[in-house]
Amino acid sequence: MNKKYRNRTLNIVTIAFIVTMFFSCEGSLKDVQKFNRSSFLPSGEVDSINLKYTDSGKVKSILVSKKMLDYSNIQNAFTEFPKGVVVTMFDGKNQTTIIEANYAISYKKTNIIDLQGNVTITSHDGKKLETSQLYFDQKNEWFFTEKQFKYIDESGGFLQGPGVDFSKDFKIFNMQTSSGEITKVE
Repeated sequence: MNKKYRNRTLNIVTIAFIVTMFFSCEGSLKDVQKFNRSSFLPSGEVDSINLKYTDSGKVKSILVSKKMLDYSNIQNAFTEFPKGVVVTMFDGKNQTTIIEANYAISYKKTNIIDLQGNVTITSHDGKKLETSQLYFDQKNEWFFTEKQFKYIDESGGFLQGPGVDFSKDFKIFNMQTSSGEITKVE
């Protein structure tokens, strides 16, 4: 009987120990999960950035933003501009195109920039495009969106509709469906 009582006590102690270990591991797992969520932090943070990109000694573009967050420490690295951007691009004749957006995110692997919120592109010759979201393929120097857009040419004519893609210099311009009024055809 003493032996039976001792085995039963040992079983109860063992079960209590295992249950305690299980609950303590559960708490540790939650702590690890919480740490992983909070460790999604930028590897770099910059306030008031004015970045000039040059090629062969010539300024090709200037990026100005109130805040930049660099997430190059994660697998799908990106750079975020949560307070918006103003990008001035220069062509071979030193003529400018200005791009403005309330928010931007640049994906390093794909070289795609996602511009969001009051996106405006204004060229040196008075052409202007407005939309709520616009993507820029840096490698091909190509813009595209599926969102509503409004394009105004240098003489005041306009086109609007959903979906457009175009070259950086507005020379190639493809629309899905559009309406508008063009006053001058080149």
